[in-house]
Amino acid sequence: CLNFHRAPGYCVSPPGEALDLWNDQEAADIFAAHWRHFAARYRDIHNARLSFNLVNEPANVDEASYAKVVRQVVKAIRESDPARLIIADGRRWGIIPCHTLADMDIAQSTRGYTPMLLTHYQAEWVPTATMWPEPRWPLELIPRYDQARLKKRRVDKWKKLETLGVGVHVGEFGSYNKTPHDVTLAWMRDYLELWQNAGWGWALWNLRGPFGLLDSQRADVPYETLGKHQLDRAMLELLKNF
Repeated sequence: CLNFHRAPGYCVSPPGEALDLWNDQEAADIFAAHWRHFAARYRDIHNARLSFNLVNEPANVDEASYAKVVRQVVKAIRESDPARLIIADGRRWGIIPCHTLADMDIAQSTRGYTPMLLTHYQAEWVPTATMWPEPRWPLELIPRYDQARLKKRRVDKWKKLETLGVGVHVGEFGSYNKTPHDVTLAWMRDYLELWQNAGWGWALWNLRGPFGLLDSQRADVPYETLGKHQLDRAMLELLKNF
């Protein structure tokens, strides 16, 4: 799945871009030119081996501006590769589906990082995360976060998008290595059950690293040595069940 994390005019991570992809036509034209090139280069590769995911996690952009850029890019891709599987992330970091694009014959991608008080506990790049209380699961907030609330907040609205003929998948999910391991696994199981029931595919962020099942450097995991890596066997076995 080929994706721009940093596109001309937009990136979810700092530093910012000189142009604004959502408001500067120059940036949108450059972005479309990149995708037009990839479409021509890879048009003979089957969708089973290659898909295009346009840009990672558009954040604070209104639906009309986002849809305008996506439509331009999809048109550019289909000039050379009309059958390519194309995926657009939902807005607000993948949380909100874009119903305006339902007529485009493209899929949309959501995320699984709810609640952030659990998934990003002690994450150094998130303001105030080092001051959050150690999470448990379910998370005893008002309202309480449990599997039923995950379904209501993060699954049901995307199932409505599916009724319009739009394919949905979960492009990223995971929990930072400071969250207790047993809490992480319990939370993951609830999400994975929801996605299995919804019929959605998913991708773990990340395979190797602080959110992953290899070399995550959690302090509370009895790792299994796998070559040069440290394997979180319990997480792997959980994922294999889904």
